[in-house]
Amino acid sequence: MSLNTNTWNRLRYTLYLPVYDLIADRVFRKYRKRSVDLLAAKPADAILLLGAGTGLDLPYLKGYTNLTAIDITPGMIARLKERAEELQVPVNAQVMNGQQLVFADNSFDAVILHLILAVIPDPVACIKEVERVLKPGGTVMVFDKFLPDGQKPSLLRRFLNQIASTLFSDINRSIGSIISHTSLRQELNEPAALGGTFRLIRLRKREE
Repeated sequence: MSLNTNTWNRLRYTLYLPVYDLIADRVFRKYRKRSVDLLAAKPADAILLLGAGTGLDLPYLKGYTNLTAIDITPGMIARLKERAEELQVPVNAQVMNGQQLVFADNSFDAVILHLILAVIPDPVACIKEVERVLKPGGTVMVFDKFLPDGQKPSLLRRFLNQIASTLFSDINRSIGSIISHTSLRQELNEPAALGGTFRLIRLRKREE
């Protein structure tokens, strides 16, 4: 993935930082909570929040003691650390590219991917990294917008995506296509925001 694309992602989310919480929290908070509930992790499980933003998931992770959060934008991580301190939620927060994780294989019991697979430049590289760092039998919770698997975007949608993908997010990605490059198994897929345009999806890594 080109440096320019990653730099643009870092820049645009730095610019969005002042209004990010207003948009990303009020609209999606109940789905964040639902996602954490569906994750069904144990309090001591090692959990990775990939593309954690300003830490809007942290209120629903109180009581968890082994959290790691990464984001490519330094300003987001700075705000996340402030929120973690306010909530008294222990978290190891780092600036990191979600397509090139520095963690060892089989490091985490669970991974949370909220509003990142439609944003990150290379979602396949990201999900492959998630599979690599996830322990056998581990769980992934995805909350994001996707086209239904097998559906082709219309001409209008392809045109609109040229604008949307530059400003905020790709609107034409398919979760089935993304995870087909891994051995992750999709065990739940339920409608969420905007009439099901956004989905809550649980994936599991096979046992060795």
